[in-house]
Amino acid sequence: MNISFSPPDIGEEEIREVVDTLKSGWITTGPKTKLFENKIADFCRTSRAVCLNSATACMETTLRILGVGPGDEVITSAYTYTATASVVCHVGAKLVLVDTAEDSFQMDYDRLEAAVTERTKVIIPVELGGVVCDYDRLFQIVENKKSVFHPSNEIQEKIGRVILMADAAHALGAMRRGKMCGEIADFTCFSFHAVKNLTTAEGGAVTWRDIPGIDNEDLYKKYMLLSLHGQSKDALAKTQLGAWEYDIIAPYYKCNMTDIMASIGLAQLKRYREILQRRRNIIETYDRALDELPVTRLKHFDDINVSSGHLYLVRLTGKDRKFTNRFITAMAEEGVATNVHYKPLPLLSAYKNIGFDIKDYPNAFHMFENELTLPLHTCLTDEQAAYVAETFKKVWTDLC
Repeated sequence: MNISFSPPDIGEEEIREVVDTLKSGWITTGPKTKLFENKIADFCRTSRAVCLNSATACMETTLRILGVGPGDEVITSAYTYTATASVVCHVGAKLVLVDTAEDSFQMDYDRLEAAVTERTKVIIPVELGGVVCDYDRLFQIVENKKSVFHPSNEIQEKIGRVILMADAAHALGAMRRGKMCGEIADFTCFSFHAVKNLTTAEGGAVTWRDIPGIDNEDLYKKYMLLSLHGQSKDALAKTQLGAWEYDIIAPYYKCNMTDIMASIGLAQLKRYREILQRRRNIIETYDRALDELPVTRLKHFDDINVSSGHLYLVRLTGKDRKFTNRFITAMAEEGVATNVHYKPLPLLSAYKNIGFDIKDYPNAFHMFENELTLPLHTCLTDEQAAYVAETFKKVWTDLC
C-alpha cells in the first residue's frame, strides 16, 4: 500500500457547491461566505463568527482588535506551530513561551500562572491534535491574576482580566465538559487549511463569547474593517442600488475569505458529524493495536474531553530523536507516510534569534524527541487503517 499522510477529503458535494459558486458570478466574499459564517456560529453555539483566509489571520486580527501591541506580553506554549507565536511578533508584542508539563503536550499551568505579569494581555492555549485544554484551570489563572491586569482598550476593560484566545486550528467540533470548542475561550480561532478536518483549501474562522457591554455587530464590523483594507463597505454591500460610496477608515489589511472557499466549507460542514465519527473510528482502531506496545499516545476521548481527532500523536517511550527518525523512515519504506508535530519553537532559527533557548524548555524537548504522528484522515479505508497499525507493530518489532 501507499498511504498518504493527510490528503483533503473532497467529494461530489464540494465540487457541485464550487461549480454553483463559479456559475453565480460571485466568487469573492459574498453571500456564501456570510452563510458559512452563520453556519460556523451555529455549530459552535456562538452568536457570531468571522471567516478569514487563515487561522493566522484570525489570530492576528483578534490581537489587533484587542489592542495588543508594543509594550504588551502574550503567552503561549513552546510546543506548537509557528503561527501561534508569529502573530504575537506581527503586532509588536513580546512573545512569552511556557514549557509543557512533564509528559504532556499542554502548557505547565503552574509555570503559566507564574509567567503572567502586569504587561500580559493575552494567553493563547493550543488545542493540540484536537484536544481542548483545561479551561477550568486557565480561567482560574486569569481570575487569580486580575489584580495585575491593566486594560488598554474598551474590550480589555469590559473583560477585565487577561484574555484567553484559543489556537483551535485543530479542534473544530471538539468538546470539553459538554461545551463546544468555540464557546469556551474568550476568542477561538480555527483553521480550514487543506490538511484540517474541515477544509476550505485555505481559510479560518474566529468565534467569541458574548462580552457584556460590547455589541457583537460592532465587533463583527471591526473584523470586517481589518480584513478589507479598512473599507467601510464590502463589495457585496456596494452592489446595492446607489450604494457605491465608501470610506477608508484606516490603512488596514487584506485577509478575507472568498465565496469559492466558503462553498467548499459549506459542503464539508453538511457532513462534518460523519467526518468526526469516522476519525473516531480510526483512532479506536489505532488504540486497540498500539495498546499492545510500550508507547504513549495523545488521549482523545475520556469523561471530560471529546476530541476532534485531528492528529494521532505517538511517543516511542524511552527512545530518542535519532531512533524515531529511523522509525519514520522504516514506516515510509512500508508505504506509510508519517509526520512530526512539532519541533518546539525554541529549536527553530526564528525563535532562537529572538533569544529563546531549548534548554529552558526541557519538557517540550522531551515530548518532541520521540514523537511521530500517524496518518489520520477520512480518505483512509478500514483496510488501510489496519495496515497502518500492523505496519507500526511490525516496524517496532524489527527495530526493537
